[in-house]
Amino acid sequence: MKRKPVNKYELTKGEGRTKVDLLAYDMGNHPVVCIYNENAHIGAVAIGEYDHNEKRVSTSVITRLGHKDDVVAQKAAYSISKYTKGPVCVIAGIHLDNITKEEIDKTVENASIVVEEFIKSIARCPES
Repeated sequence: MKRKPVNKYELTKGEGRTKVDLLAYDMGNHPVVCIYNENAHIGAVAIGEYDHNEKRVSTSVITRLGHKDDVVAQKAAYSISKYTKGPVCVIAGIHLDNITKEEIDKTVENASIVVEEFIKSIARCPES
């Protein structure tokens, strides 16, 4: 089994200040996924790698000073790599001035939803 190629995939979830966008495309045979909002930036980068011997995912995250995007990037990289059983690069950049706890929760929820929808879009297909 192999996954369907990404080519280019775009999705938006939520509205107002908690709206989150996902843009994905293939770099070679591996997905690169950007998760961001209207204040897009590079806040954190996560690499997910599937270990076929141990049957588990390992993630590595680099976070820019003062940013908290590592939470979204790490979770997305883990989920996508676990599903695809291959490497993935996730770049996250979500910023809101004066964000509330409720907005944080809703933004993280919307980020999880766009990642789930992305995974569904690359559902495995029979090898040709």
